[in-house]
Amino acid sequence: MIRRLFTGFVLLGCTALAHAAFDIDQLMAELARNPGGHAKFVEKRHLALLDKPVVATGEMFYNAPDRLEKRTHTPKAETMVLYKDTLSLERDRRKLQIQLGQRPEVAAFVESIRSTLQGNRATLEANYRLALTGSLDAWVLTLVPTEPRIATLLQRITVSGVRQQVLGIDYLQADGDRTEMRIEPVKAP
Repeated sequence: MIRRLFTGFVLLGCTALAHAAFDIDQLMAELARNPGGHAKFVEKRHLALLDKPVVATGEMFYNAPDRLEKRTHTPKAETMVLYKDTLSLERDRRKLQIQLGQRPEVAAFVESIRSTLQGNRATLEANYRLALTGSLDAWVLTLVPTEPRIATLLQRITVSGVRQQVLGIDYLQADGDRTEMRIEPVKAP
């Protein structure tokens, strides 16, 4: 009886240590192994001025390490492409390009997502304090701005996922508005 009880405690302790051992370095290594892919998204923007959230749907494409494309289909078509240091936006036949080197606050915001997808801890820590909870099978990474210019716009970014898949990205702006994005990977045929 005592042997079974002791064995149970040992197994419980090993399980707890295995979960406690999951850290940011392990998550970053796992994310860095993701070659990219195609996903659908649903994004809800909760704005103080509106009674109901604005819902957008579309698809995303990520090609590691430095190309991310977001195509919004509804409510209005829009394409955003991040390639290396250039962010391109297209909406209503109007095009805009932003060189990230010329807009450090935009670069820091954009890099929060790209660097997470890349598993690039150093770039994330240049502008954010990182906090990780969960396990490899259900993790939540919270990014809190340390750069004052970003902090005036953004309270935090919360990224969640399973293993090397990012499944959710939530933004809480400094003014209280928030955006929730849910991501569903599309399986290759």
